[in-house]
Amino acid sequence: MRMSWLVCVLMGGLAWGQAAPQAPSPAQPAPGPTPGAARPAPAAPAPDTSASVAEDAAVITVNGVCPPQPKPAAAKGTAAKPATAVKTPAAECKTVITKAEFEKLANAVAPNVTPQLKKQLASVLPRFIAMSDAAKKQGLDKRPEFAETLKFAKMQILTNELQRKIQEDAAKVPPADIDSYYQSHHEAFEQFSLDRLFVPRSKQIESDLKDEDDKDKKLTEEQEKAKQSEEKAKAEQGEEAMTKLAESLRGRAASGEDFVKLQKEAFEAAGMKIESPTVTLPKVRRTGLPPGHAAVFDLKVGEVSQVINDSGGHYIYKVNAKDQLGLDQAKQEIQNTLQNERTRKMMDDVNGSFKVETNEAYFGPATPAMTPPGRMGMGPQQRMPNPRMAPSPMAPAAPNAGTPSSPAPATPSTQPQAPPQDSKPN
Repeated sequence: MRMSWLVCVLMGGLAWGQAAPQAPSPAQPAPGPTPGAARPAPAAPAPDTSASVAEDAAVITVNGVCPPQPKPAAAKGTAAKPATAVKTPAAECKTVITKAEFEKLANAVAPNVTPQLKKQLASVLPRFIAMSDAAKKQGLDKRPEFAETLKFAKMQILTNELQRKIQEDAAKVPPADIDSYYQSHHEAFEQFSLDRLFVPRSKQIESDLKDEDDKDKKLTEEQEKAKQSEEKAKAEQGEEAMTKLAESLRGRAASGEDFVKLQKEAFEAAGMKIESPTVTLPKVRRTGLPPGHAAVFDLKVGEVSQVINDSGGHYIYKVNAKDQLGLDQAKQEIQNTLQNERTRKMMDDVNGSFKVETNEAYFGPATPAMTPPGRMGMGPQQRMPNPRMAPSPMAPAAPNAGTPSSPAPATPSTQPQAPPQDSKPN
């Protein structure tokens, strides 16, 4: 959050400084590449030598701007006398910022600031110093508008600070909580190596020459109804045939036949003109399949499931191996899960501590509530898998498919439409 705030400030300062019009230069054609010439290699980034600079060494010097003068302290028991302003010629003024001062500022607005952001900050900071000094000389900091803007800016900064503090506190998950979560969610960290056979629900219907001829003829209402009835009957027969085929292939799979061979046969029977999908699903977690397929995880190694039917088609699984993620392997995942839960609870506590009433006569009718400010900066929310969706045999299986952070698998169409070639599993 603070990093993005700094980037906005820097980019705004740079854009404002570059907004002044410049004299146009005569247009010249851009030189084209010399035929046969090799492209120059990109320049390597300069090494970071900032660590070798002393803490009290000057890193930025702004000539022409005097540094703020401290107010003289009044002696005890005496009234403070107004200080006589001593004007220093602008040519003799300079504001010096040391490495320690610059890094204190940089780390305040963006912890763990990168060298690139340091350069951006250094490019706009002198302009901010000079222009804010000029603004004070004109008394702009005494105007009521400045006080109101400053009040609002303080609220924004404090809001960002609170969000940062909540995120820091939420990240301090006690090790005992991680261990307890692992023990109480033991099944969530099981990994299965599966083979999956996908049988399309219906056959791919190919248009014959007669259908092509019918397109050029205007059918009567009776002919249209007869045609639709015929097509419906063909579709029902195709679905029935594919259901019987799925049961047959399941029996052959249980007898030990190769899933790759059976998968190819299923697609050929369905009239699919694309390459059959990969059958191997390595390292599948319980969240990697929808609830309707969860019975697969109760099988023993070597067992083949019954045919699982859903809107996507028919599925047959075989369990090849089963293992368990250790606590050390699952620790970071659990840390992230608990940190998100703790952050959400802390933000909900803050957002639930106040209520808002607005004057509709002034603001107009209430509109649907926007995202509460406390939700900002928490990152995108993960989409939960749809329990009605079956995993797509057309999508490649991720190396860690089924982890809580993994997206829900896609669902095949109810009709065996050919997917794009680049969606074929690898």
